[in-house]
Amino acid sequence: MSEGRPSRSNKTSRTFIQRLSGLLFEPTDQEQLIEVIRNASEEHILDAEALSIVEGALTVSEMQARDVMIPRSQVVMVSRDAPKEDTLRLVCEEGHSRFPVIDDDRDDIIGIVLAKDLLSSVVSADKLDFDLREIMRPAVFIPESKRLNVLLREFRARRNHMAIVVDEYGGVAGIVTIENVLEQIVGEIEDEHDIDDDAPILKRDDTTFTVKALTSLEDFNEYFEVEWSEDEFDTVGGFVMNHFGHLPSRDETVTIGRFKFTVMRADNRRIHLLEMSVLPAEDEQQSDS
Repeated sequence: MSEGRPSRSNKTSRTFIQRLSGLLFEPTDQEQLIEVIRNASEEHILDAEALSIVEGALTVSEMQARDVMIPRSQVVMVSRDAPKEDTLRLVCEEGHSRFPVIDDDRDDIIGIVLAKDLLSSVVSADKLDFDLREIMRPAVFIPESKRLNVLLREFRARRNHMAIVVDEYGGVAGIVTIENVLEQIVGEIEDEHDIDDDAPILKRDDTTFTVKALTSLEDFNEYFEVEWSEDEFDTVGGFVMNHFGHLPSRDETVTIGRFKFTVMRADNRRIHLLEMSVLPAEDEQQSDS
């Protein structure tokens, strides 16, 4: 046997040592498992994105519905007895795929209507005629303490995409969608109107910005070097709504000084997101006149 070739006994010894090491360092809890996975990433066995997904999947098992739900105050709901024109307009303006249907108040959710079912009903009737009672689907109710991994499994099994979260007294606390759960695993699933949580003002180009309505006036004043009064309103949304004189709907516009605001997202309580354009100096003079 040549000197450079390891003997069978040496191979067996190394294999045994490797197996023994694996047993000795086998993770016994989730923190140790995550540490092993991170080490694998450092050794380039997993890439950064795969590491993030694995960590997200492990975290989901410890999270509850209350941790990711959309609060009731921010949920867009449709009323069973609202005029058909108002219901159709709301569905089209909001752009969501599902809407809770309420009876007397926001604690009385009687079903879920899918936008595709509503629009299909209108198209098939060839006129603005539909009955929410006939096209809405049953609502699924879950407690705030529902584990997200269990909820995701139920979403898949029932082919359901939305659940109504109720508190210990049976009142509606909010909603959870399958997207809310998946975002905990794969990261935020953005649409064209989403804006980073850490970026209340997002610059699109030299004259166009996306502004969160909850942006403080102090931050807005500093960013755009203006001196809007902070005495009556704390947020841009409150300041802009005051200039509207009413709670605006999507695509409504108002010009304040050299800024033109367009509502991108709002519900029946407040503005959520604004598009803002900086006007040329001559347009500003005309808007102020």
